[in-house]
Parts: sequence; structure tokens; C-alpha cells
Amino acid sequence: MASASALAGQMLASRILPSSVMAADPAPTLLTHAIPATGEQIPAVGMGTWITFNVGNDEKLREQRTEILKTFFAAGGAMVDSSPMYGSSEEVIGYCMDRIGDRKPLFSATKVWTVSKWLGVRQMRESESLWGEQQFDLMQIHNLLDWEAHLETLKDWKAEGRLRYTGITTSHGRRHDELADILVKQPFDFVQLTYNIQDREAENRLLPLAADNGRAVIINRPFRRGELTAKLAKHPLPGWASEIDCTTWAQVLLKFVISHPAVTCAIPATSRIDHMAENMAACRGAMPDAALRKRMIADIETL
Repeated sequence: MASASALAGQMLASRILPSSVMAADPAPTLLTHAIPATGEQIPAVGMGTWITFNVGNDEKLREQRTEILKTFFAAGGAMVDSSPMYGSSEEVIGYCMDRIGDRKPLFSATKVWTVSKWLGVRQMRESESLWGEQQFDLMQIHNLLDWEAHLETLKDWKAEGRLRYTGITTSHGRRHDELADILVKQPFDFVQLTYNIQDREAENRLLPLAADNGRAVIINRPFRRGELTAKLAKHPLPGWASEIDCTTWAQVLLKFVISHPAVTCAIPATSRIDHMAENMAACRGAMPDAALRKRMIADIETL
């Protein structure tokens, strides 16, 4: 599946990027991880849209976001994650996808974020319209909001073929106990949570539970909203960075996340094309083993 994903990215790239950009990406192998529920492979680095795609009707910014998505797909990316919570992001994604045209590489992931079953159904239908999608790959319940009501709808829509996978998310540590119970008892295919080299609480309970119960794991905030990259930019890369084919701190941080055996995909957000290419490069080359992951933690904690 990894070679198929790489080929799809190359084919799309030949249509949307100049040959000079194509030539700049010589790496043939893209890291993919399996979705436990089906075995389907997806690239280990995806794309978040919180803040970055909330650009309203600004035509210039919309065109810039289109170029970011083109770069993402050309590099082999697939999962694009959004939410009705993210302002105009879903509408902007739909605008960008309409201009790109070829949607084959897209793994569409959004969320329901409201109370009551009927409002959730209305919101999910609106998301379909905004994205221009007749079948979402993944629909998630955002921050556990009224999750019991929405789970019934997600089960029905999945059975009808209206979505492929179901999920639930949190970005708050205070909800970890409740999420742990849900992971054990409820049939979600995906869970999305916060995990990075500094915020590692999920390692203790949630990541092992997800692995033991066959849940795919999406990681949000791998850069801690940019705080980690800004902090580390003041320091030179350690010598071990070259051992895992990293040329930037962002790649170090992403490889730490996606090398965890329970993690399926990380979804950093960016509003810059160069940062998108940098992020996707973390999906290629050598990955840290368990010993190096411990050293990465220790070394970065001293900075």
C-alpha cells in the first residue's frame, strides 16, 4: 500500500506541480500505518486545518491554501482533518478541493460538534455540502460533546455507507478518564488526542488502550500549537537528528510522534507551503527506535 500511496502522490504531483518541484523530492518510500479495523494503510503524516484554513472569503488566502493542499497531496499526503468548530475551514477545504479537481488521494476526516442527535445530523449534512463529499472517510465526535447521541447516528451512517469510519476526539487532559472508558466499551474505529514530546500523558493509558482495543490513533498538536518548534529553533539540531534523516526540529518532533507503535497519523497544521513540504518529509527516511526515543526526550528536556 505504501508504494500505491507514493504513486498516487506522484501522479497528482505531475498535474499540479512543476517538474522542478517534483525533482526536489527524490525519496521513494512514504511511511504508512494500518487502520486496525480494516488494515487499510494511510500516510503517517496528515494535515490539520484548525486556525490555518479559517480564512473566510479572502480570495488570496484561499488560493494560498489551495497551493498548500496541492503540496500536501503531491508529497503523498491523504488525511485532511477539520471540524465545524474551525470557523470557515470546511468551506475553504471545499473551495480548494474543487480547484484541485482530483480527489483520489484525499482521506476526508471531519467532526460533529453540537448537542442533540437531530442537530448533529443537520451539522453533518452541512459538512457534506461544504466539503463536496458524498461519503466521508471519517466522522468524529469532537471533544466528546454529546457523544452518546451522535454515536447512534454514526453507526447508522456507517451501515448505510455514508461514512467509512467512526471516531471520537479530545484535546483536553481532563477528559482522559472518560475517553479511556469509551475506548474499552464503544465501537469507535479512531480516537484523536493530544500527544507530543512534551505532553506524553497519553503514553501511560490511552495509547496502550487504543492499541489493545484495535483503535486507530490520530495525534493533534504535535508541535504544541507551535510552541515547541519556536522554543527549539533557538538550538542546533543534535547529532542524532541525522540518524533519522531529520534536517529540522519540526521533523524531529513529528518523527517522535509517528514512531510510537500505537500512533496511526499525526495532523500538524500550517499556513506555509515550505512548512508543509517539511512536515511531509518527516514521513520518509529512518525512524527512531525505542532507545533513541528515550534519548530524544532526555535531550530535549534539557533545552
